[in-house]
Amino acid sequence: MIKQLKAFTINIIAGANVATVLLMLASGYADHIQPTEHPMLSNLGMLFPFFLFANLLFVFFWLTFKWRKLWIPILGYILVFSPIRTYMPLNTTQEVPEGTIKLISYNVCQYGGNYKYEQGFDTVFNYLKQQQPDIVCLQEDVDTWRRFVFQRYQKVFPYNDTTIFRKSNLGTNGVGIHTRFPILKKERIPYESSANGSVAYYLDMDGDTLLVINNHLEGTHLSIEDRDNYKRLLKGKMKKDTARAETAFLMEKLGKYTAKRSKEADAVHAYIEAHRQYPIIVCGDFNDNPISYARRTIAKGLTDCFVETGRGLGLSYNQKGFFVRIDHIMCSDAFEPYNCEIDNKMDEKMSIFAR
Repeated sequence: MIKQLKAFTINIIAGANVATVLLMLASGYADHIQPTEHPMLSNLGMLFPFFLFANLLFVFFWLTFKWRKLWIPILGYILVFSPIRTYMPLNTTQEVPEGTIKLISYNVCQYGGNYKYEQGFDTVFNYLKQQQPDIVCLQEDVDTWRRFVFQRYQKVFPYNDTTIFRKSNLGTNGVGIHTRFPILKKERIPYESSANGSVAYYLDMDGDTLLVINNHLEGTHLSIEDRDNYKRLLKGKMKKDTARAETAFLMEKLGKYTAKRSKEADAVHAYIEAHRQYPIIVCGDFNDNPISYARRTIAKGLTDCFVETGRGLGLSYNQKGFFVRIDHIMCSDAFEPYNCEIDNKMDEKMSIFAR
């Protein structure tokens, strides 16, 4: 009887492990789901790390009680090797050769630093000056004293430009570029958005035309109350019925704006495909996690620099209960990336060397 009960328990746990593996697969490849058709399902990628961790617990369990069942979680990890590498690559540090250019992508939060800095602009400016990049792509590169800002930037970067997407009593948003390469022209990539956008900058890079696409895609539009409820949900501080309703509400809201981002990503990808004759670098704040339709779509035919040369989770957004990489840099085959990293000393910033 005891032997039968033990066998039954092992089978139940094995079944739970198989279910976890299936959920891990579904979330790991959720970036292939079209958000306009399945907005809620397309956000399963956000749950990928939770299923990774749950599967790891089964590894420890089988090692302790039934090592012959270890094949279940191991097979699961093999099947999601590609999503794991996308989510948290483990590359070694590369030696940066001579002749590389350095690019920084940074959401400066309107120079407020998420209200952590007393002197927001000075903190950002001094940091960029110290880093000595060749190209800086900024998101939320807006302020009320533009002339003063440009005067400061021109002391470090000869060529500067900002494109404003929205300027109203509802807020201001835009993207900017500051670089040592002359700006030949710029073009806004057409897609519908009230406050976000993507701008293609054509730069004269020592006689060659370099196309740099700076993006700030649609946000999640979660209110402070939504984020607080999300944190309470994670901590288990909600009643069962309330937690179920809150989960459905968050998934529906996230799905709505994921669908909007998917159309923006499609437009950016189409623009890239139409301008393949140029060396291309694409960067910015995608407002979406590594396993998302937006990241995968824009990365088609490009090298995701963090995946190829970065290390670890690369948390570019780590506040209000969300811990994820939402900033991305990609490049065409004309470049070889080195040491793409996220500097956690500053908010939402990535840097890369390439040649």
